[in-house]
Amino acid sequence: MPPHHLNSLRQMDRVNRMVSNRPLVIFSKSSCILSHSIKCLFNDYGVNPTVYELDEIARGQEIEQALSGCGCSTVPAVFIGGQLVGGANEIMSLQLKSVLKPMLISAGALWV
Repeated sequence: MPPHHLNSLRQMDRVNRMVSNRPLVIFSKSSCILSHSIKCLFNDYGVNPTVYELDEIARGQEIEQALSGCGCSTVPAVFIGGQLVGGANEIMSLQLKSVLKPMLISAGALWV
């Protein structure tokens, strides 16, 4: 396997460890208005997500590349119940369809 492929696999393993056993994880950038909006949406629900600011953590750029490799090329990248849900567009779409809240409840991120 080429060295860059092994590094990519290591980064995906790292992302998987960061999201496992956490009901809601947001990979964000502190200066991104879409990330801020999505964090506010979850805050309005009373949900306490685990947030990783990619521009403030070690190896944030590598993690961002790994996220891009699994299909999420922008921030925020939202994981619910350990599964990649997507970015701001996907989250807002789920919200408009009234599907987001049941997903959060099912993942244990929100109690009613």
